[in-house]
Amino acid sequence: MLANHSSATEFYLLGFPGSKELHRLLFATFFFFYSVTLMGNTVIIVIVCVDKRLRSPMYFFLGHLSALEILVTTVIMPVMLWGLLLPGMQTISLAACVTQLFLYLSLGTTEFALLGAMAVDRYVAVCNPLRYNIIMNSCTCIWVVVVSWVFGFLFEIWPVYATFQLTFCKSNVVNNFFCDRGQLLKLSCNNTVFIEFILFLMAIFVLFGSLIPTIISYTYIISTILRIPSASGQRKAFSTCASHFTCVVIGYGTCLFLYVKPKQTQAANYNRVASLMVLVVTPFLNPFIFTLRNDKFMEAFRDVMKRCCQLLKD
Repeated sequence: MLANHSSATEFYLLGFPGSKELHRLLFATFFFFYSVTLMGNTVIIVIVCVDKRLRSPMYFFLGHLSALEILVTTVIMPVMLWGLLLPGMQTISLAACVTQLFLYLSLGTTEFALLGAMAVDRYVAVCNPLRYNIIMNSCTCIWVVVVSWVFGFLFEIWPVYATFQLTFCKSNVVNNFFCDRGQLLKLSCNNTVFIEFILFLMAIFVLFGSLIPTIISYTYIISTILRIPSASGQRKAFSTCASHFTCVVIGYGTCLFLYVKPKQTQAANYNRVASLMVLVVTPFLNPFIFTLRNDKFMEAFRDVMKRCCQLLKD
């Protein structure tokens, strides 16, 4: 614990409650999830890069989404896994805490911007197929990705700066497995009502700013699909959007509960479970969501694997 009117130069991550046996079980489970996340998303990036059949905007965006999933989970997971192996609380320096929080929020913001762009891409593909190649040309796709990355990192500079301008004099024990902003605000002896309100408005801007185009796009997509006379045509049209739609439901659903609330200092157990959904479960599921029912990707994957096997035999 810190003395009054002093600010933390390091923090202690409380991590997960429970016995050593439970920690070992959690370590094995999360290590498996992390390994599959890295392998699955890396496979997507490699296949998209090497196979010419996947040179389309949808797969270009998917490659960047997979890169974001790898980065956002890598910012948190190694620290969390190391904490499960160590007895007691884990120490993290102020600089490391700032870096972790900034990267986590920036990558998450970038991902939401990209998901919104992917929804618009699906709208153009389904509702304006004849103009798709003209509208979603390579220049447009590159600009969309660049703007998403730049926006994500620039947008989170002030929230992280404002958070660490506070004086942390109540304690330096963060009741989570990473530098969670809500738990950090709890440790401040400053009045955080104003900053929490601003963070609430910024969260609304990010989430709804990308969710509204997504809702509008899928409204038009669904109405267009319903006008297709054949059932097979409807299934084929919706299959191009189903993966993205599933990802949107999982990602937005979790983050709306986690960040869009006037009071950022939610109960620790609530934050811990919601954070696990964002950082562990969603990145783990995305490779399966986007590939298993995608015949074009699976065909490209099989061809790449055959080529690799032939090279190894030679």
